[in-house]
Amino acid sequence: MDQQLLTVNNLKKYFPIRGGILGREVGQVKAVDDVSFAVKKGETLGLVGESGCGKSTTGRSILRLIEPTAGQVMFQGKDVTQMTDEELRRTRRNMQMVFQDPFASLNPRHSVGRILEEPMIVHKIGNSKERKERVMHLLEVVGLDASHARRYPHQFSGGQRQRIGIARALAVHPQLIIADEPVSALDVSVQSQVLNLMQDLQREFDLTYVFIAHDLCVVKHISDRVGVMYLGRLVELAEKDELYNNPKHPYTQALLSAVPGIDPDQVRERIILQGDVPSPANAPAGCAFHTRCAQSMDICKSVRPVLQDSSTEHYVACHLYN
Repeated sequence: MDQQLLTVNNLKKYFPIRGGILGREVGQVKAVDDVSFAVKKGETLGLVGESGCGKSTTGRSILRLIEPTAGQVMFQGKDVTQMTDEELRRTRRNMQMVFQDPFASLNPRHSVGRILEEPMIVHKIGNSKERKERVMHLLEVVGLDASHARRYPHQFSGGQRQRIGIARALAVHPQLIIADEPVSALDVSVQSQVLNLMQDLQREFDLTYVFIAHDLCVVKHISDRVGVMYLGRLVELAEKDELYNNPKHPYTQALLSAVPGIDPDQVRERIILQGDVPSPANAPAGCAFHTRCAQSMDICKSVRPVLQDSSTEHYVACHLYN
């Protein structure tokens, strides 16, 4: 039986909208709206969707980098949302994040050696000599030279900075890494290098990934299972081959139809979505996608579909399959 390392139940993150002279709350932006999934130890779960669908907010809420509004995040059998500050500090040693912009996430005033050593100092790992030895080892593990420890972030390329960000995440021996679009700011040739590095590190250190991205090809390359988000909600979740070969939700079908094919002679039906993505501050009633869906029915306008198993381990939130 596969061991579930992370279980997210009914996670919500609402941001208040304030207006008027007194700054009272006049509405809410429902960035993450009732999201549930589980991640098995050693696997990679990909989260995809359009910009603004709540992928990054989900990742940050799991780690409590931003406080979730409601829901439960179970990590190793303990609820992260109910932890005290000290319990959360100890737990964060096992839960790390790789950020989208490697330059913004690295302190420009610190050398690379100091950046990599700081997490070990915070979590009281090793003495000064042991920490410096681990810094050298981490740099070599991610494909950099030990001499780079004396340099500063601005002296590296984007791909090298992201390798430093990955090394920092590995510094405290984590079990779970949430990677928030870690290759979206990199050149295509560098993307493949970083993805292959992450896969090698996963095997070497027995890591579990939640990989957030909007590039469907990247997600297919690295993920074991893929979840598709739309307007703060999870609309489909399945094994990657099952999802890419047999997409069921109309939104997933539209996303995959936009992926360029390798064969230039292959004719693919392109699904063009009508209208714009609704505002998460004023999401449609019922199914959030019904305003753009060509297969919308009356029930879609009033009843919100539940994410449920439509076939073996293929979950979809759509009235077409209820």
